[in-house]
Amino acid sequence: MANIRFSFSGVRIRAGTHKEAGQCAIAIITAGAKQRPGESRTDLLQRNLHILRSAIGDMKPFHEDTVLLLVANPVDVLTYFAHEMSGLPREQVIGSGTFLDSARLRGILARKLDLDSSSIHAYVVGEHGDSQLVAWSTITVGAVPLDDELRRRSITIDRKAVAEETRDKAAKIIQAKGATAYGIGRVAAVLCKSIMFDERKVRPVSQWNEEFKCCLSLPVVLGRKGVVRDLSISLSQEEKALLEKSAETLRGLIALGTETAETT
Repeated sequence: MANIRFSFSGVRIRAGTHKEAGQCAIAIITAGAKQRPGESRTDLLQRNLHILRSAIGDMKPFHEDTVLLLVANPVDVLTYFAHEMSGLPREQVIGSGTFLDSARLRGILARKLDLDSSSIHAYVVGEHGDSQLVAWSTITVGAVPLDDELRRRSITIDRKAVAEETRDKAAKIIQAKGATAYGIGRVAAVLCKSIMFDERKVRPVSQWNEEFKCCLSLPVVLGRKGVVRDLSISLSQEEKALLEKSAETLRGLIALGTETAETT
């Protein structure tokens, strides 16, 4: 397989080795056990930690400029351990996090507001999983806060239902199709473009957060070196409490993963 080459539109694609992957500008880790219908992302932890350890061990040592992108689940916990295992700076190890959740949220809101989703700025933050939360207080329609737009148009939104639909979308797709591939594939491509072309675009991705002592998703600026800088978003007191609870959940999973690693 290593000698097979494909060419199209001036792009050459070939199979390579793990060692070569560790020298690339971006190394994307998609390897992981398949999520079964009804199975939570956290149930995948033990199996996928073993896969992660093997993949990273084969790729080391990484080039000093390599950006490591995790898209396997549970992505926040795997991003944490990938940072620990790889030895790369924290800003160069990121997970797809709540990027796809945020896109789904914008799509749901766009339908309810009869707008194009690109006009809505909205983020899901925290864990990519059950404890994630919608940062309602930061949502804007164009430059208009969501609450102001809803009042002006006399529209009511069931926020709990929207948050649940956003969170449960992946499970419904898995139930119907057996896997989620196209959405996360698009997310990986967009993230790679943001990094390779140093676009400095704001993306909600998972990375190490010193305040919460875990990897979770908050909006950051992405460029060629990975995370260029964090953004400080103004959450309500209730949202801050929910974000801390999400971080607590992730710290518990990290402790479980650490214990698993020590006993295997």
